[in-house]
Amino acid sequence: MSISKLAQSIVESPTLRLNEEARLLKERGEPVIHLGIGEPKNKTPISAILSSVAKLSAGDVKYTPTDGTPSLKKAIVRYTEENYDKVVAPENIIVCDGAKQCLFNLFFTILNPQDEVIILAPYWVSYPEIVKMLYGVPVIVTPEDGSFHPRMEDILRAVSPYTKAIIVNNPNNPSGIIYSKEFIGEIVEFCEKKGVYLILDDIYHKLVFDGKKPALAYSYSKTDLESSHIITINGVSKLYGMTGFRIGWLVAPRKLVRIMTNVQAQTISCVSVVLQAAAEGALNGQQNVVEGLRLYIQNNRDVIMQELKTFNGVRCVPPDGTFYCLPDFRAYSPNSMEISDLLLKKALVVTVPGREFGMEGHLRLSYAGSVKDITEGIARMKWALDPTSPNEIYIGDRKLIRDWL
Repeated sequence: MSISKLAQSIVESPTLRLNEEARLLKERGEPVIHLGIGEPKNKTPISAILSSVAKLSAGDVKYTPTDGTPSLKKAIVRYTEENYDKVVAPENIIVCDGAKQCLFNLFFTILNPQDEVIILAPYWVSYPEIVKMLYGVPVIVTPEDGSFHPRMEDILRAVSPYTKAIIVNNPNNPSGIIYSKEFIGEIVEFCEKKGVYLILDDIYHKLVFDGKKPALAYSYSKTDLESSHIITINGVSKLYGMTGFRIGWLVAPRKLVRIMTNVQAQTISCVSVVLQAAAEGALNGQQNVVEGLRLYIQNNRDVIMQELKTFNGVRCVPPDGTFYCLPDFRAYSPNSMEISDLLLKKALVVTVPGREFGMEGHLRLSYAGSVKDITEGIARMKWALDPTSPNEIYIGDRKLIRDWL
């Protein structure tokens, strides 16, 4: 069987692989706790359900405009004005099958072979792979000071004549930190001066804690949208807990959107009208569901931070947003894959190795689930790793004895 070298070079999504492993364990009746999945446990907002049901009930499920239904784009125009203080036109927007496809279509549109995209570590696992799939070169920039916050001096050292874009995920998956206003101002100024695209992955931008808010990149721009190199990506997956609906959107200059629309027309044709109706319902419905989800996740953040403090040798930077944290487990092993595998096999706890995010020795933990899962999951992890913890534990109805430390 002949398979392209490019396709063979793309690695499996670790998060999706772990999701599948957890599903299979649960199907076998194993009491697995999933601290790896980036998916809130809330119900889909009723406004989204009713909007999609109305479309189905009418029986009018046909093709839509390739770049999105006019009514959904109208809702996104209003959302952008209310949340970004930026007036955009429908022609500045394209709706895709999730924020991930927005990224793929965008890189397909802007990258030539060997163009470079600067990716800030820690980073979401799909960024480097999507760039490679489109014959670009991911350039990873890791903070030299050991923090999770990028520095402009580190970025400037990575810039070359081939640099086409910089991607900023704020607040950040997997660390949960919010980048400083000074940094956002600096990177906007640099990108507009050098003609480098600044791609803002804002999928978590309202899931923030303690009164903090991510800086608005548009407020630092000195050009209008059509001349700007700022591109914003968002969606309903995280904000409304609608991960299965796969609706994302991108705001950019019209010329870029026109080319992206051609790309989408020759691939998926258009996004499902039923799913677009659901997203429209979420955006136009009562927004207290977002605040309710945010408060729920903030409480879970506080719980997991408290639990991790009792864990011998583990250090963790408190997240400012998202539903992830990235604790440092190097006191137990420098190999995050080995730690993650041990926790799954011995303690039936799913975590994601930090190696996948450009941070070896760390584990990404999700606190999007229940408080019970968080407290029991951390207790199992302590039992599996920390020799000062009790030697016995009950997992499900089985009593286990630790015999490997």
